[in-house]
Amino acid sequence: MKAIILAAGEGVRCRPLTLTRSKVMLPVANKPILEHIIHSLATNGIQDIILIVGYEKERIMNHFEDGVNFGVNIRYIEQTAQLGTAHAIQMAHTLIEDDEERFLVLNGDNIIEPRTISDLISRCRGDATILTTRRVHTTGYGVVNADGEKVRKIIEKSTTAISHLVNTGIYVFNPRIFQEIERTAISQRGEYEITDTLQQMIDEGQDVTMISTESLWLDAVYAWDLLEANSTVLNISEPGSMKGSVEDGAVVIGDVRTGNNTTIHPGCYIVGPVAIGDNCDIGPHAVILPSTTIGDNTSIGSFTHIQNTIIMNDVRIGPHGYISNSVIGSNDSIGPYFITEEKDNVSMEVEEVLTTAGKLGTITGDDTVIGHRVLVKAGILIAANCSIESGNVITKHLPVNSIVI
Repeated sequence: MKAIILAAGEGVRCRPLTLTRSKVMLPVANKPILEHIIHSLATNGIQDIILIVGYEKERIMNHFEDGVNFGVNIRYIEQTAQLGTAHAIQMAHTLIEDDEERFLVLNGDNIIEPRTISDLISRCRGDATILTTRRVHTTGYGVVNADGEKVRKIIEKSTTAISHLVNTGIYVFNPRIFQEIERTAISQRGEYEITDTLQQMIDEGQDVTMISTESLWLDAVYAWDLLEANSTVLNISEPGSMKGSVEDGAVVIGDVRTGNNTTIHPGCYIVGPVAIGDNCDIGPHAVILPSTTIGDNTSIGSFTHIQNTIIMNDVRIGPHGYISNSVIGSNDSIGPYFITEEKDNVSMEVEEVLTTAGKLGTITGDDTVIGHRVLVKAGILIAANCSIESGNVITKHLPVNSIVI
């Protein structure tokens, strides 16, 4: 069985993190979201993968190359115009043989585990099968109305509780789907949607079925949703190994995994689950608490306190800081006494839609420089390539290339 992974979009609602990378390359437990998907496919023996790429495609292609290091064979197709999911699938037609029985289609920006895939491929049937998952709150998601396993209707971005079966965007098709896509009309959003293709098939009496899974499926809609995904994956993962060195006087409790050439200095207090990458330096008396990941080539200053936070690669954080419930972009330089305020249920406006983040500190984009004694108020987003001089209190979102003096 082959798999088509849709990975061409940016993920606008995850800005500022997606200003410099696509959503599929955002890190969860120190691996890109897309890497978790590819691992789940490979574990199920699905090794022939077609990646539909577009926005910031070079980052994806440089990381995965031909897939051999990940136990798979990857071929790439570029979707230069974002014309919808059905259009993206149709682009892979030349790489799917007409006599193949079935193939998988997945979104590249959802967190799944191997069992999520096995639940679907072990029970798929009919002309098309949709993988669903049950959610109490379904606002903003596509949902499925079904009679048993037979799908009756697909409703996009429901605003009422019509159904609690969320469409995960993971499907099994046979090659006849390409003929159905050719007959699919363009949607009101100006795209060719695979859900419209499926509804067209349902209306014509074709056998469209659904499977419900209780296995892991997480959709990081907004940048702060990465924190929940990060915590979930760290807590369900098999305990990792400590490849670096822990010096005498450091206290390490629980599942703490470190990469090569990483040093944890005396007086550090670390409680897992925590993942620390390669070539990191955790300064004396630093405190790192659960659900934190620290990327490669990162240094944490002495007496700095970090909890429930994602720190990406190549970051330098000075001493005596406090960072909680935050995401710190790559190649950021943060001075001493940096503090992120945090609050519960922070109201945020994203793409002109008011939403509520959970407990949130701050989110910073890549290549940002922050001076000494800077306080960032809860829920503030700092975009890429910003410069904040010492002694400032940041109370408003900062756009790209901002300078705060």
